[in-house]
Amino acid sequence: MGRVVLVTGVGRYLGARAAALLAAQDDVERVVAVDLVPSPVPLGDAEFLRADIRSPVIGKILDREQIDTVVHMNVLATPTAVGGRAPQKEINVLGTMQLLGACQRASGLRSVLVKSSTTVYGASPRDPALFTEDMAPKVPPRGGYAKDSVEVEGYVRGFARRRPDVNVTTLRFANFIGPSVRTPFTEYFTLPVIPTVMGFDARVQFIHEEDGLDAVRLAALADHPGIDNIAGVGVLTLSQAVRRAGGVAAPVPGFAAGPVGSVFRRARLADFSPEQVRFLTFGRAVDTTRARDELGFVPRYSTEAAFDEFLRLRRGTAVQAQDVARSVEQALVTTITRGRARVAG
Repeated sequence: MGRVVLVTGVGRYLGARAAALLAAQDDVERVVAVDLVPSPVPLGDAEFLRADIRSPVIGKILDREQIDTVVHMNVLATPTAVGGRAPQKEINVLGTMQLLGACQRASGLRSVLVKSSTTVYGASPRDPALFTEDMAPKVPPRGGYAKDSVEVEGYVRGFARRRPDVNVTTLRFANFIGPSVRTPFTEYFTLPVIPTVMGFDARVQFIHEEDGLDAVRLAALADHPGIDNIAGVGVLTLSQAVRRAGGVAAPVPGFAAGPVGSVFRRARLADFSPEQVRFLTFGRAVDTTRARDELGFVPRYSTEAAFDEFLRLRRGTAVQAQDVARSVEQALVTTITRGRARVAG
């Protein structure tokens, strides 16, 4: 008998692809794919059930379908995908809490895999060259998806203590990139004029979507408890990435980076949170030795190759350069005007 797997978050691309990939594995008997909305891509042999992980029905599904492996992909990086920050936090934090509560009561459960993010390490000028899984952030995330990920991992650790009989794995992914992935960072690099923080050149890492899905496959079907950093080998500096993307860098003073991000959010040009602005200022890179040596994960794409593949296959953007430049200029003028008003007052 093969595994019976529950995959959450199949209403979005990565969750749906994970469900289809796992359903095609020889050692998987069935995959039950759950979300409130239908999948955007074919689910293959996976069975779709419309369900909310925040409701008690998820526990009934675990029991009725005799689930032994849970793959929790429903941790959302982008608030615009669900209508704003409040529903994003509710799905990420409350949804994870309710799902793990149901898992705690599921007697036949064998493994739980949770999708997390390297954003849990934060971003600061005092960061190490590479974060390993046992390192704490120098400056903990204070909001947005990064803080959600920290809270999600807290619930995961609590579950692991209460159910020591269950194999619990957390995958901390670098920024996903690829031809079919749309995130704040893919939007950022398709802008013709790309705002950067003056005086800084952040280090960035990416994980190609196909490599990320392969890491999910490996971890879901292995008895491999613990935390793994998942990223492509190597790093790019932000200036290198901007040049490769063919964009024009528009350096802005650090005090204006937040207002520029706010303007971009309101104009729906890109979704920049304060934590993302910190990342574009200080950058972040992680060590992936544990995933390679213990999980057997070897990405096909380096960070550089993943980014180049994304650029090769990306679709054109409808945003005009003059619109972006006007937005940056507006943010700078507003910030300077307000600063002068405070000084005068």
